[in-house]
Amino acid sequence: MTEEAPIRVGLRVEDVTEAATFYQGLGFEQTGSISNPDGRTVMAILRRGDLQLLVDALVGMPFPDSDRDRMTRTSPRGLGVVIGIEVTDVDATADYCRLSGCQVTTAPADAPWGERYAECLDPYDYAWKFFQPLPDPPPDSLSAARHSWFA
Repeated sequence: MTEEAPIRVGLRVEDVTEAATFYQGLGFEQTGSISNPDGRTVMAILRRGDLQLLVDALVGMPFPDSDRDRMTRTSPRGLGVVIGIEVTDVDATADYCRLSGCQVTTAPADAPWGERYAECLDPYDYAWKFFQPLPDPPPDSLSAARHSWFA
């Protein structure tokens, strides 16, 4: 049995197999999966460092029929949440995302708070921020962020 990751994020998608393939392109490794009796994959377990993604089928999981589950199936995915991960090459990651059908919402840019970053909506409507620290970050990154937003 694989050791559980200390950070876990659950994502609900229409096609678990397709989503697992996309997330593997972001550096996640598939460590397990569960299929329903018909053989359709309804959960993929992926891991990247301390972050584990539990990619569940939007329909077909044995979740209780609750208001929350009904809203999950009909509402925008991940509304109000951004998943941020450090990458070694923000530009290459943004290119991968664009070529995979993501909407790049913030093109790669150097931020005054000391990182290069890009943001996108993946093909399943989840928001991601990819970042890498700049070699010479400012000494007070919070002040730099505040100044860039409210100057």
